[in-house]
Amino acid sequence: MGQVLTELVSLLQLEKIEDGIYRGQSQDLGFKALFGGQVMGQAVSAAQETVAEDRVIHSLHSYFLRAGDANKPVVYEVENLRDGRSFNTRRIKAIQNGKPIFYMTASFQVTEKGFEHQDLMPSVPGPDDVKSYNDFIFDHQEYIPESIRGKFLAEKPIEVRPVQEYNWVHPEKSDPLCQMWIKANGSLSDDPRTHFCMLAYCSDFQFLTTSLMPHAASHWHPNFQIASVDHAMWFHRPFKIDEWLLYSTDSPSACGGRGLVKGQIYNQKGELVASTMQEGVIRQR
Repeated sequence: MGQVLTELVSLLQLEKIEDGIYRGQSQDLGFKALFGGQVMGQAVSAAQETVAEDRVIHSLHSYFLRAGDANKPVVYEVENLRDGRSFNTRRIKAIQNGKPIFYMTASFQVTEKGFEHQDLMPSVPGPDDVKSYNDFIFDHQEYIPESIRGKFLAEKPIEVRPVQEYNWVHPEKSDPLCQMWIKANGSLSDDPRTHFCMLAYCSDFQFLTTSLMPHAASHWHPNFQIASVDHAMWFHRPFKIDEWLLYSTDSPSACGGRGLVKGQIYNQKGELVASTMQEGVIRQR
């Protein structure tokens, strides 16, 4: 496991303060505000600490209340809402500066068999046939402010290879569709809880920006506000984040200063392993 991946795994492993209360460190990706995926990944990590190991997360529903500070740690309080024969439910509150910045409700279930069907995986080029997102950043680095350029050019813990290139520097109108291959930049342990936290972290990658594509708009433009409001995720089948996964997202609607996006995550066998949904603010100030 490389250093940057080790650092991300450590970021998602929280310090236990006392029963039901945990503290996570923060990561500054260059925007000062916390990356939403970090808070979701850490909230999943906190909730997992309060359920038995034979219970796996199958869904989460969350709201972002305030912008987080990437230079300060986050405290997570886990409330036990229900322990049943098959399902466990937890509510997680993320706190900075004495105020809640995020809420999540997560549900866990014992593994069981039942009816199965799924959407078909889109037909797209494989990960070996598309360029890395890092190549785009390197080719357009002159547009990145020097103060944060190093963070953008640094080695990443998650490898991202977009099927369709989204030019956030000079955007053009296109269909609201974003498909990309994602994979941890190294090998991870077989503990499925690590993979759940990591996929929750990755689920916010280039997500809300999909709703900007039909409008030739970019979060990189001055005086543009883009921020997640709520985020839901369902885990369907076992997966490994250190193997290639296709994240296919589209935006069915934008109105009222908000964009709606939905996503499906497949492994290379074509199995649908997770689904996502998010709405957020997209507006020119």
